[in-house]
Amino acid sequence: MLDSRSAAVPLTALGLLGAGTTAILGFVWAPLVNPDVWHAPEAYRILYWHVPFAWTSFLAFCLLFAGSLLWFLRRSERGWGMLVIGSELGLLFGTGVIISGPIWASAEWGVPWDWGDARLNTYALLTAVALFLVMSIRSQPDGEETRDSLSTIGILGCVVLVPITVFATTLWQNRHPGVVVLESEETGLDPDIKLVLMLGTASFLVLFAGLVALNDAIRSASKKNEELLLSIDKEAL
Repeated sequence: MLDSRSAAVPLTALGLLGAGTTAILGFVWAPLVNPDVWHAPEAYRILYWHVPFAWTSFLAFCLLFAGSLLWFLRRSERGWGMLVIGSELGLLFGTGVIISGPIWASAEWGVPWDWGDARLNTYALLTAVALFLVMSIRSQPDGEETRDSLSTIGILGCVVLVPITVFATTLWQNRHPGVVVLESEETGLDPDIKLVLMLGTASFLVLFAGLVALNDAIRSASKKNEELLLSIDKEAL
């Protein structure tokens, strides 16, 4: 992981600044999309956050998966830390996707959610896995049995749901649009829209790195405090 003590705050602040700048540019500077292709050309502006939220969330789920494997196979404390941080950030960014998506869908589709769309539903399940892990970590007693169970859920959840979610739009095209990055007649995107979208993506990636470093620093500080308290208790005895 990153050098958490030196990188956490600068990266997080830079990521938040970039995300804020993306929102401002998206709402006041970026042009409209093609109204002949999009039913709600103004509502698309929320996608400047929705798309980076989605892309970044998959980094969190990859971190969750890698941490689950490291704990399950090697009993790695670093792996367990990755699982914890990955589940928390997966929940954070996944919630951002689930909140912003229906806002746009209500305007573009006329309904906030399509229960027949595979990508929407598998992504919701993936975020629910992250929510379950976060709640379980905070409510269950820490121990190898608990960690084994939760790492198994993390592995199975990511192995089953991530590939389906990623490829669902290609395999089962329904309401959810495909990957729209490059300018084309079909998407109605122009270079200015692409520029703001790329700024948002870069900003969220930096924010993700900062939050990983920040969480890692917090976990390291907590562990040192526990070790210090244990040492004090032993000396008192």
